[in-house]
Amino acid sequence: METSCVTPTCGRRERKKQRTREALIDAAFQLFQEKGFEATTVEEIADEVDVSSRTFFRYFASKEDVVLTFQEEQFTTMLEALAARPASEPVMTALRNAAVSVLRACEDGEYGFDPERFGCLQHMMENSPAVFGRSLEHGQKKQAEITRVIAERMGVDPAVDLRPHVAAGLSNCAFRSAFEVLSSRVSGTGRFSDVLDQVFGVMEDGLNYMPADQTATPEMTTPSR
Repeated sequence: METSCVTPTCGRRERKKQRTREALIDAAFQLFQEKGFEATTVEEIADEVDVSSRTFFRYFASKEDVVLTFQEEQFTTMLEALAARPASEPVMTALRNAAVSVLRACEDGEYGFDPERFGCLQHMMENSPAVFGRSLEHGQKKQAEITRVIAERMGVDPAVDLRPHVAAGLSNCAFRSAFEVLSSRVSGTGRFSDVLDQVFGVMEDGLNYMPADQTATPEMTTPSR
């Protein structure tokens, strides 16, 4: 029989765990900035916090998972921003405004985001295939959550309507395309948020579903078998 832990001792234990986790994240990003992702070892991260490698693995499965903590914060904030967009905005416009505003907050150090950590993350994605791969995997795993929010916005059932899935997939493509453009160092591309804004603009020109009260249900919304 499970019981909830509500004692002061339990509360202190949970707070200590959270402090340890945050200390490991801080130490990892500091080392990533100083030495690079590939050259940093789990042992070095643990040593910085004066814990064992075994303790590190209680909190994270790998170095890559430490990196994803920042992306998780970004994603959660973006979903909140998307849900807060005006109901009259078409889907791709709402996605564009939510995503770009959160990225700019990361770059500018707003809403509690650390711009140096964001810059470190971008550098690692450019230089570490492992980080880039885990980042893409993270986005794919979150696609179902984006699909759900989009479907609610459109007032449709994602089980029978393909459009929320398409829009969610396109949002992931937008991030990947923006990163590839930025990585190519094309002259005048600007910051990540600027490039992402431009990519979403291209998508808006060709595919921009209307919100719930203006959405016409298509005759065929699921693929033929």
